[in-house]
Amino acid sequence: MLRVKAICLARCVHLAASWGKLADKYLSKRTKKSRTSLLNYRTSRNNNSKIMERKELPGILVSEIGGPFGVLESHVEFLKMHFNLITMKEFQKSKEELREKIKSVFVFEGRPLVDRELLESLPDLRVIGNSGVGVNHLDLKLISSFGVKITNTPHAVSDSTADIGMALMLASARRLVEGCDIAMSPQTKHFCVDWLGVEVTRATLGIIGMGNIGYKVAKRAKAFDMNILYHNRNRRKEEEQVVGATYCKTIEELLQRSDFVMLVVNLTSETHKLIGKKELGLMKPTAILINICRGAVVDQDALAEALQNGIIKAAALDVTDPEPLPRDHQLLQLKNVIITPHIGTATVQALRMMTEEAVENILAVLNDRPIPSEVYPN
Repeated sequence: MLRVKAICLARCVHLAASWGKLADKYLSKRTKKSRTSLLNYRTSRNNNSKIMERKELPGILVSEIGGPFGVLESHVEFLKMHFNLITMKEFQKSKEELREKIKSVFVFEGRPLVDRELLESLPDLRVIGNSGVGVNHLDLKLISSFGVKITNTPHAVSDSTADIGMALMLASARRLVEGCDIAMSPQTKHFCVDWLGVEVTRATLGIIGMGNIGYKVAKRAKAFDMNILYHNRNRRKEEEQVVGATYCKTIEELLQRSDFVMLVVNLTSETHKLIGKKELGLMKPTAILINICRGAVVDQDALAEALQNGIIKAAALDVTDPEPLPRDHQLLQLKNVIITPHIGTATVQALRMMTEEAVENILAVLNDRPIPSEVYPN
C-alpha cells in the first residue's frame, strides 16, 4: 500500500514538473513577445516623439543655405536644434503650406529682403533676427507696423570690427599695401630709403561714435599709447576714464585735433554723409580717415577730391556705398586709399557668435522672455 502511494506521489511530482516546464516555455514565449511588443511600442513612441518634436519646432525663414549669400553650412546644425529651417526657395514653392509655420526670419548679409509683400505673406511672423549691428537695410517702421519685433547682434561683432579698424589704421599709416606692391613688383631693383610712413604710437586718434565697437577701438588704441579723443551723442564718463579718452562736444573739434579719424556710427538720416567736403577740410593735411561703419556715412565724391588734392593724407575703408564700388569709381584709382570688402566681422568666431546671439534674441521673443538686443524704430 505504501509502495503504491509512493509511486502515485512520484507520478504527480513528475506531472507537475512537466506542466511547470510547459508553462515556463509558454510564458517565456509570451514574455518575449510582450517584451518585443513593448520595445516596438517604445521605439515607435520615441520616433513619433521625435517627429512631433521636429514638427513643433518653430519655422524660421532663411534666404538659402550655402553659396555666396546663404547661411553658412557650418551653422545649419546649430540652427536646426532650435528651428525648422525653411529657405526662400522652399517657401515660394509651398507658400500656402508653410506660411503659418514661419514664426521668424533670420536675416544674414541683408537677405532675405523683408518687404511688405513678405510681411503680408507671413501671418504668424513674430520676429526678424538680424545678424549684425547695422539695420539700415530693414524698414523698421514698416516691420513694426505688422507687430513684428526686430533684433540685432551688437555684442558679437565688437571685437572683430575693432580689430579691422586697428588693422586699417596701421596699414594706412605704414603704407602696407603700397609697400607690398613694391616688394612684389618684378620691376623692383632696390628699396628706397625715403619711402616713409607715420607712426601710430603716441599719435592722436579721434573716434566718432563711442558705442561698443568704438570703446573696443579705444581700448586697443590705449595699448599704443595714443591720445584718444571721442565724440558721441552722450558722454561716456566711465569708459573715458578706463581708456583715458577726452570727450569732444563737437565733431569739428575732434577733426581739427586728430591724426587719425575713425568712424564707428550707425547709419541714420542724421549720419548720412556725416563726413563731407566741409568736414574733410577741417582735418589736418597729414590726417588719415578710417571708416568701419557704413559707406554712406562719407560723401565719397568729396573724399576722392580731398585725397587727390592733398586735403587729407589717406583713407582706409572697410565699407563703401555701394558695395562693391563700380569698377570705374575714382576711389579705386588712387594709391592713397585702402579698400577692403566689408570684412569687419568676417572671422570664424564672429560669425558663429552672431548666429548664436541672433538665435538667443529670436527664442526670447518666441518664448515671451526679455529680449537681449531689440531694435526700435526711430
